[in-house]
Amino acid sequence: MSGAIVRVKGREILDSRGYPTLEVDVHLDNGHWGRGRVPSGASTGRHEVLEKRDGDEGRFCGMGVREVIGLVEGEIAEVLEGQRAEDQGSVDRLMCRLDGSLTKSRLGGNGILAVSMAVSCAASAEKGLPLYRYLGGISRYSLPVPFVNVLNGGAHADNGLDIQEFMIIPMKFSHFSEALRASSEVFMALKSRLRGDGYRTNVGDEGGFAPDIRSNREALDKVVQSIEDAGYRPGEDIFLGLDVAASEFADEGFYHLSGEGAKLDSGGMVDYLAGLVRDYPIVSIEDGMSEDDTVGWKALTDALGEEVLLVGDDVFVTSVERLREGAAGGYGNGLLVKPNQVGTVSETMEAVLCATRSGYVSVMSHRSGETEDVSIADYAVGLGCMGLKAGSVSRSERLAKYNRVLRIEEELGEDGVYSGIYWEEMRLRWKQGR
Repeated sequence: MSGAIVRVKGREILDSRGYPTLEVDVHLDNGHWGRGRVPSGASTGRHEVLEKRDGDEGRFCGMGVREVIGLVEGEIAEVLEGQRAEDQGSVDRLMCRLDGSLTKSRLGGNGILAVSMAVSCAASAEKGLPLYRYLGGISRYSLPVPFVNVLNGGAHADNGLDIQEFMIIPMKFSHFSEALRASSEVFMALKSRLRGDGYRTNVGDEGGFAPDIRSNREALDKVVQSIEDAGYRPGEDIFLGLDVAASEFADEGFYHLSGEGAKLDSGGMVDYLAGLVRDYPIVSIEDGMSEDDTVGWKALTDALGEEVLLVGDDVFVTSVERLREGAAGGYGNGLLVKPNQVGTVSETMEAVLCATRSGYVSVMSHRSGETEDVSIADYAVGLGCMGLKAGSVSRSERLAKYNRVLRIEEELGEDGVYSGIYWEEMRLRWKQGR
């Protein structure tokens, strides 16, 4: 049998916020098949591909995806019929040409990505390989460091915190399983501390706690204290990471930190973040500046780029073109990888390859509106990403990704190396390159 695509089936499912999203099954002529499910973000960059919705206010508040399903089962299925699933690049290019727009607005980035993901899963099933091996080949693999969200703010919670995510990053461990265990223990210690201090322990969209804390420093203090409560050393065993999501509170050239009562220009924002790095064991800052503040990004990189992973999310949107602009402009040193920002598996792979060639670190990421799909765990391992950002160690749609890496680690045995051991080597390389 040839492994050619014979059927493309779409359906409307619900994501972790209860909104509809798209699931697609791709069937091959030899009986193998694959499934793709598409997540959705709450804080989305202006330069991402378009997520197509029905707009029918009488159904799912306009968020339905039946029109996209019609396009998937109609135009897309017709052009892909007979194409070999293993030719991922050709399949993805056919869909992009069929759409004809830069933002995949006609067919929808969500429709194209769901099909692209399903095709990669069908091809890996046909080859009898787990997805990470199908993407990465037969070799030794690095297992990603979990970037575990423990406190939520910004667009992901109903509290006064300006910073969107406060993460723990367990670097100094020999195995992914040990790092994940430590993360869980810190998460439980933080829950106890918050309760003891009179805060509620409800969780936000990504599973981190969302207490009514207004100060970013108070939030950082509680995370540091909880690392110690769990028996680990902040800045030795476990470090901190921030997703500032600065685009969410940037307006007309200023950054409005309502929780801090501050209005900062780009230089002031750099100084503010540098102060946090000075006082806390922070090793990663995502979107420290807004998506279009390239001058601020350059200043932030000049100030902190030798020591801290400066991850671009909204500024790069998993785009090779935008990442090349960043490398040429000297801003950032890390890429947050979100397949639904760019719209196909092959473009996601190209972005990770571009990041590696440019000396940037890649961190594979979920979205705030997730599904039970675990493909990003396989992508993280198969594409050699240093980190996996899948949310907290609560909510099953987040844990599914981390649990998938546990199984991969067990399967790989000695052929899998935990990425945390490379951190100091990376920082030394950044220093030498500046």
